[in-house]
Formats: sequence, C-alpha cells, structure tokens
Amino acid sequence: MTAGEIREKIIDAVSRNGGHLASSLGAVELAMALAETFDPVEDRIVWDVGHQAYAWKILTGRGGAFGTLRTFGGLSGFPLPSESPADAAVGGHAGVALSVAEGYAAARDLSGANRHVVAVTGDSSLVNGTCFEAMNNLAAATGKIIFVLNDNGMSISKPAGSFSRFLGRLISGVGYNRAKSAAERAGHALKLSFLSNFYHGIETRVKSLFLGNIYFERFGLRYIGPVDGHDLKALKEALSVAKDDKRSVIVHVVTKKGKGFRPAEEDPTRWHGTGPFDRNDPGAAASGSGGWSEAAGRAICALAQKDSRVVALTAGMKDGTGLDGFARAYPSRFFDVGIAEGHLVSFAAGLAAGGYRPFVAVYSTFLQRAIDQVMHDVAIASLPVVFCIDRAGVVGRDGVTHQGLYDYAMLKTIPGLAIYEPKDAEDLEKTMKEALESGRPAAIRYPRGSAPARLDCPAPRIEKGGVAIWSGGSWLAKAMEVASRTGAGVVYARSLKPYDSALLEKQRAAGMKIVSIENGALAGGFGETISADVRFGWPDRFIPHGSPEELEKAFGLDADSIVARLSAQGAGKGNP
Repeated sequence: MTAGEIREKIIDAVSRNGGHLASSLGAVELAMALAETFDPVEDRIVWDVGHQAYAWKILTGRGGAFGTLRTFGGLSGFPLPSESPADAAVGGHAGVALSVAEGYAAARDLSGANRHVVAVTGDSSLVNGTCFEAMNNLAAATGKIIFVLNDNGMSISKPAGSFSRFLGRLISGVGYNRAKSAAERAGHALKLSFLSNFYHGIETRVKSLFLGNIYFERFGLRYIGPVDGHDLKALKEALSVAKDDKRSVIVHVVTKKGKGFRPAEEDPTRWHGTGPFDRNDPGAAASGSGGWSEAAGRAICALAQKDSRVVALTAGMKDGTGLDGFARAYPSRFFDVGIAEGHLVSFAAGLAAGGYRPFVAVYSTFLQRAIDQVMHDVAIASLPVVFCIDRAGVVGRDGVTHQGLYDYAMLKTIPGLAIYEPKDAEDLEKTMKEALESGRPAAIRYPRGSAPARLDCPAPRIEKGGVAIWSGGSWLAKAMEVASRTGAGVVYARSLKPYDSALLEKQRAAGMKIVSIENGALAGGFGETISADVRFGWPDRFIPHGSPEELEKAFGLDADSIVARLSAQGAGKGNP
C-alpha cells in the first residue's frame, strides 16, 4: 500500500468511529519504514502510545479489519499483544516504551537471541520521568537498542537552515556510515584506536554544534538525524544504519501531525482525538472535550475570579480537561507540565505548601501513574490540593487502557483525602467550592460526556423492609430510573468518602436492603465500602472498547439488566 492509501484508510475509519487522527496521519511513512526494515513479529517494535500506530496496524495484517477500529468486538485503538503478535507491548500510556524495550533487549542479551528491539516514542513522551529513567539505565541494561524519536512538535531541536538539514542527511546516509565504519575497523585492525577515538570525537563535536545531539550521546545513544519523517527512502536508510550499528542508536525523525488531511494539519490539537465526523464537512466534527470537562473548567475559572490563590494544573491535557479557558484568562496561574503526572502532583503539593490552592485536572487513567505522590506529597502533609478526576468511569471506545474505573479504589485508603462524585454541573461547582474552602486534600470524580445542568433527586427515605439504592452522581440518573421501576428509594452519595454512615445505620436498623450502583470497579469499590447487599459495578477484569451503552448492556449494567436482577432477587415492585 502507498502512504496515500494508508492515510485514506485511517481517515475513513476515524470519520466513522472516532479516534486519534492527527498523530497517526503523521507517522504513516515511519510505520512503513519500520515494517519494511524490520520483521514486525520476530523483532520487537514497541510503540509508545497507539495514537501514532494506526498505520502499523494496517501494515501488520489488520488492514482488512481496520474499519472496525474502536468498535465493540473490533480492533483496539491502541497496540495490544492479545490482538496481534506484531504488537510487542500495550501502548495506551505515554513514556514507557523505552523502558519496555530495554527489558526486551536485556532478555535478548541474556538468552542469546538474535533480534532487533526498537522503541518508538513521541517528543511529548520524552519529558515523562519514566523515559528519563530508562535513558539513565540504558547503558547498564543493554549494549544495543534502537530508539526512534518521532518529533512532531519540533520540541527537541529545530533544524536551522540548509546546512543543518544537509548535515542531518549526511549523518543519516548509508554511504557516510559505511565509510565511517570501515575507517573505524581499519583503525582497530592496526591497533590505532586513537585515530578512531579522534575521529569520533570530531564527529560528536560537529554534530552537537549544529544538532544539540550531545544530550543523547551522553546516555550512550549514537544520534542519527534529524530525518524527514515523510521521506520513505531517507527513513529506511536511517533505520538500516541504526540496524547495522553495533551500538545503541537514537533516530530523530521529524514529522507533521495531521499529514495529508488539511483540517488536522492546520489544527492538530483539535484533531488529536475526535469523534465521528462528516468528511464532507469536517468543520462540524465534535470537539475532543466533553460537557463535564467544560463544566469543570468553568467552575475553576469562577473560583479563580474570586480567589487569587486558585491555580490550575494539567499534564499535557489542557483542552481535554477543559482548562483552555482558564489558560487564556489566567495565564500566569496555569501550569501544563507535559506528560509527567508524578511531577504534576508533587509540583501541586509545592504550590499548596507555598500558599496557593491548586486544582489538578487529570484523567482518571492517568492519575493512576501518580498515586504515590498523592499519598506521600499531598495527603500526609494534608495539603489543600483538589484533584479534578476527569473521565472517571467507563470511557467507551478508548478501551482497556483508558477506562477510569479504579481511581476510587486506589484513593479511598489514603487517610484524610475526601472523595466526591457530583450529579450535575451545578453540583460540580458547589463541590469544588466546598473543597477549596475545606483547606484539605480532596478528589472530585466525574465521567466523560454531557453533564446535566441540574438533576433533581428525591430525599433518601427510611422505610421498614424497603430497598435503598446508593449511587454517586455519575450513574444517579440510572439509579433513579431503576428505583422508579422497582419501588426502591435512592440515596445520592455525593460524598463517597466520608459517606453518610449515620443514614446507612438507620436504614439497616429498619431492615432495608442496601443496593449500590457505581460507575467504577466492584473490587474495592463504593459498594464494598458500605457492605451493600447487592452491588452493581464493573467486574474484576479489564473492560474492552465499545460504546458505553454497548459495554453496560454486555456487563449487565444497563437499567433493564439491573431491574431484572433486582426483581429476581426479590427487590422489585411488590417485593420490597
């Protein structure tokens, strides 16, 4: 397939199913060069985040099924070893590819196997602490690995002028590198290693002068590049050089996000992740951020207007978490630390200790990467950091690596950390205000999708022998529907920690059956916390991709399934 045909296939699938478009369009030629230079199955190609790996899926036996991308039962939007032997590792969270690849390389060295190991990492992932740790350990772990840096933001080094581009092409050229290797072999054969050392020293100084590559070479990575990421011939030459070299190599590839689709080229941020769209009218495509995210951004802005201590932080997700408006209104009080969640939380702790009131907006699935910092740096010192946990609950088509089902179970054991789950946009703003005024650490979880402006809920009741359905705000509307169909009462548990233990004790004393419905994992979940008699939540397994409606029905968590189960257990109408 040509690069144009692959891009057409990607655009067609994403326009129908949604997905991560701009990055994958930019990495088409890179995927082609990797597939042609290496053996996709025998060698180990580790992609750091599947945003850039759609072309790889197409080129490794999944082109015929690519139209099922992100659909229930279809292809995942991220690399998954269970999906294909060409996927060397799970690729849903950024910054880990080099570490995984080093493990593969060390295993190869120990076993005496003969395979190439390649880590493909984006420039934004390079700031992740795990990636730095991997570079620090590289020389100790293995003598040979290939590190492909896909630079689509020009954030490492921007080629300056014709000479710099010429030097990059020269250094990555096959002829240059073969001549260099021959000269080095001759020097060693004559035991004139000082000539080779002198030559290499000159090469290093010249390259570092123009390319700033000395940083990587200090970690034991021979630098090749920058290489035009849309020149297939140049890419294959550079990768062949890296493949033939006995040392570890970094290949710096410069690509353009959104390549081949003008709207994505002009606005790669908007087209990083998109819902389905009309190809004839791409301007009408849905924005990547949902109603809850936008409501959270507005609420934080409202608090910042009244309190100059309020600051907002995120980890490379300004638009996705709804903080773009805050960044425009209060630029000096907004911090985007890049894909570095551990640093994000510790940085927020320092701001709080310094007298400010940080609101940390982060996806549930990414906060997992910083649980230790939440405990060690925030909670032990009882610092007033508010964690705005976006995409808490099932997220749908992004699938197993992005389902936000585990934040409550992970956070509930941390002493002194309050956890809330508001029911609507009005309640979200109220909860944020309360968290700010409390002066203590707090977490506010809310789901992906539209936020109701206001959702009225009946007051909880104490009824002898009745049924009480406890639910946080995420699935409160569902809990109310189930209650209306079964004759049960509803308890809106806006505060999941601490919960209303006095009310629970009164209901139990009245002989009421306690039912919990939660958009989170059953294991360690809210139902387990309150020892509910009947618990509805996501089972103890990884949840695949599909629309939320499809997944809820498949796992018995839609209203009809819940009503049927409660009725079968004697909790339906007429059987309180």
